[in-house]
Amino acid sequence: MNKYMFIILMSIHFGSFGQQKVFKGDPDNAFKVARDLAFNKQRKESQDSLLLILTKYPDYHDIRSFLASTYSWDGHYKKAKEAFNYVLKKSPDRLDTWKAAIKNELWSAAPYSALEMVKKALTHFPENSEILYLKASAEDASNNPEEALATIKTILKNDSKHEKAIAYKASLTTKLSLNTIGLKASVDLYSQVFDPMQFYLIKYARATKYGSIHTKINFNRRFQSNGVQFEVDMYPRIVNGLYAYLNFGVANSFLFPDVRYGAELYKSLPKSFEASLGFRALKFSSTTTIYTGSIGWYQKNNYWAFRAYVTPGEPKASKSGTLSFRKYRRDVNNYFSVDVGAGFSPEENRFNFGGNEDAIINLQSQKFNLGYYFSSKNNHNLWGAQAGIAHQEISFNPGTYFWIYSFSLSWDLLFK
Repeated sequence: MNKYMFIILMSIHFGSFGQQKVFKGDPDNAFKVARDLAFNKQRKESQDSLLLILTKYPDYHDIRSFLASTYSWDGHYKKAKEAFNYVLKKSPDRLDTWKAAIKNELWSAAPYSALEMVKKALTHFPENSEILYLKASAEDASNNPEEALATIKTILKNDSKHEKAIAYKASLTTKLSLNTIGLKASVDLYSQVFDPMQFYLIKYARATKYGSIHTKINFNRRFQSNGVQFEVDMYPRIVNGLYAYLNFGVANSFLFPDVRYGAELYKSLPKSFEASLGFRALKFSSTTTIYTGSIGWYQKNNYWAFRAYVTPGEPKASKSGTLSFRKYRRDVNNYFSVDVGAGFSPEENRFNFGGNEDAIINLQSQKFNLGYYFSSKNNHNLWGAQAGIAHQEISFNPGTYFWIYSFSLSWDLLFK
């Protein structure tokens, strides 16, 4: 049957119910039609129909439980909770209703209420793996990841092949690994003009309740010279949905800015969007301030982001930008990435500024990078590989370009 004809017929069918104060008809058939309406984006019509059936059959628990679920899907968590409680009070042996009711509490950001429901559910379904999994989710959401991990281990003790529990255990292990040490090695190969340039990084990071702190030592060999830079990055949490990025670095080599610093605010937005606004400052012979902002969007296992840089100057401001895409696999540590960009980025150290900051920042370039990142089964070891190509204007010969081929490998070790 044509989809649109189906919807019209369903609407006509329930339109007749709208004239009734009490339901008259076959409740099973009417329930089936109401379910079809709900799954065909006719949620309001479905809910009206379910309520009408309940005027005649108030204890048809499948109908009331499904009605509660539709409320929960639509974000009407209080109405959903009332309907779920009605069913569970009369029929506490309904496992599916307990699961849906607990999820409703989690979705409404009420993890402590969810835990109370879990305790009641476990009295009827002791050691049920699905209820225990929701218990772990509620413990995690109430800032008790250690308890969540213990609960997940209980599930795996009874069912060592529980796939969701295995994945969640890896995620919680990562969350509880507050310390990270990491290494990264990169090389840039040039089609002409320069010898290969080498980049090395060693870092130590610590996660705290206020946010994470990253200390880094950057070593570069470029232009037949060696240089070292010391950096600190901080990501303080301000309030829920708002955090900051702070950066400070110092060096005593012309290969790096003498001092670099920056700050940026990140804000979560509706519809899985995130936006940021900040600046980077690089001090060579003079200080250059670069303003930056980004917009990101999470779409299921995909993440899209665009970052722009604007540097005021004469005769006009310099502009650059990068579009990034990530395809996540089982968690945030496992993904494939693509970056496409144009213009100067303050995050890269490829130039001998030597007092030519304004000219270098206005150089033209285009880049394309591919990356692949993966973790060990226990999420303690993280690896990454990246390859890229850039078409870069030569700083001492504007209008002339060369190619840069970049390769990098990274390794991080997470531990408590």
